[in-house]
Amino acid sequence: MSAGRRVAVPLTALLTAAVLLFLAGWPGAGDGDRGGKSVNVLMVNNPQMLDLQKLTKEHFTKRTGIKVNYTVLPENDVRDKIRREFSSQAGTYDVASLSNFEAPLYGKYGWLAPLDHTVARAPSFDQNDILTPIQVGLIGDDGNLYAEPFYGESSFLMYRKDVFEAKGLRMPDHPTWKQVAGLAAEADGARPGMKGICLRGLPGWGQVIAPLTTVVNTFGGTWFTKDWKAQVNGPGFTEAAKLYVDLVRAHGEPGAAKAGFAECLANFQQGRTAMWYDATSAAGPLESRDSPIAGKVGYAMAPVSKTKSSGWLYSWAWGIQKASPRQDAAARFIAWASGKQYEELVGDQLGWARVPAGKRASTFANPDYRKSAAAFYTATKEAINSAAPHNPGLQARPTVGVQFVDIPEFPDLATKVSHEIASAIAGHTSVTSALDKGQKLASDVAARYRKD
Repeated sequence: MSAGRRVAVPLTALLTAAVLLFLAGWPGAGDGDRGGKSVNVLMVNNPQMLDLQKLTKEHFTKRTGIKVNYTVLPENDVRDKIRREFSSQAGTYDVASLSNFEAPLYGKYGWLAPLDHTVARAPSFDQNDILTPIQVGLIGDDGNLYAEPFYGESSFLMYRKDVFEAKGLRMPDHPTWKQVAGLAAEADGARPGMKGICLRGLPGWGQVIAPLTTVVNTFGGTWFTKDWKAQVNGPGFTEAAKLYVDLVRAHGEPGAAKAGFAECLANFQQGRTAMWYDATSAAGPLESRDSPIAGKVGYAMAPVSKTKSSGWLYSWAWGIQKASPRQDAAARFIAWASGKQYEELVGDQLGWARVPAGKRASTFANPDYRKSAAAFYTATKEAINSAAPHNPGLQARPTVGVQFVDIPEFPDLATKVSHEIASAIAGHTSVTSALDKGQKLASDVAARYRKD
């Protein structure tokens, strides 16, 4: 019996008490829920969100009376839908899963309700417990907090320890991309049907562009210089893109041009790839009780070339549409879903390795979490703390962001470039041609900001 199961009864009692305190002391309690006891949530279909969906009825609705209606979509689809829904301010969806890219931007547009006086002040929520790098990314230029993190992440390299041992391979704690390429070649075919590495190739600014941009940064490239000159076909960007495309074409997963986070997770978890470079949040599902490779995975820092670190900084967070008629119910849902009690619930019910972590200092200090996540929590914490959104490469940037450029035009620009990169991965075009097209698109964007 696990430690979590041994404390199930007292933990349930504690959670019930916490919910009662939460309801009794909620800011504005007694004012009603401005639209009824329900909340509509639009969210990405990542494993942590699917766990939330399963636990909501029994552990939130049953105790609060607030019914949660989920709409769950793949990442590219949910981003498009959230933008359409929130920009229209129709109020159909109350809560959406946003990132540290969208939250400040949507707050600036007036699409989000500030959470400083609702969720942040909820009983037992403990806003001060949120990790500073994660919280800062969700605050707007006006100083308001526009989203609360569900989980935070950076990126690192995951690899099969048992496969490496059998092949006599050694993974450095801080590998270079040159070393990773060599290891991918040697691990390719280590077992029947196993490829050397999985890298995202699926079009989308949050899909292939996210990991690729971290490679660009560490090779000395950038989307834009500080004075807004496009560099998409510059030396550093080109070298990084060629390595990425060549590596995934030679030793990556079949159908790489259609593989995103979910596909790489399945490939790696089912033993079809020996390595995977992606989000630190992937470690939870990999080490969960029902994972076929739990205990067989090693974790190394994000590969580098010319920089000391290269991991991204990201969070999936909850934001409330400003036009929502159910503001109170929405805020109560977020305070529960992003709260300490929810993490304890997941730890008890599903195992601490599956907790949506990377956002709270108390989680990294929790003995139960540290025991279950022993294989990866130290690497995760180091990756988050070493991420450098203000200085991710070798040159000054015009704005912040590791795996994105913090301007409204970036999603459209990067998505268009991502289709060119995917085409190169599929063998339909060259990297040079793809980046030349990207350079023209980026130059058009840069012209709007540059002061000649």
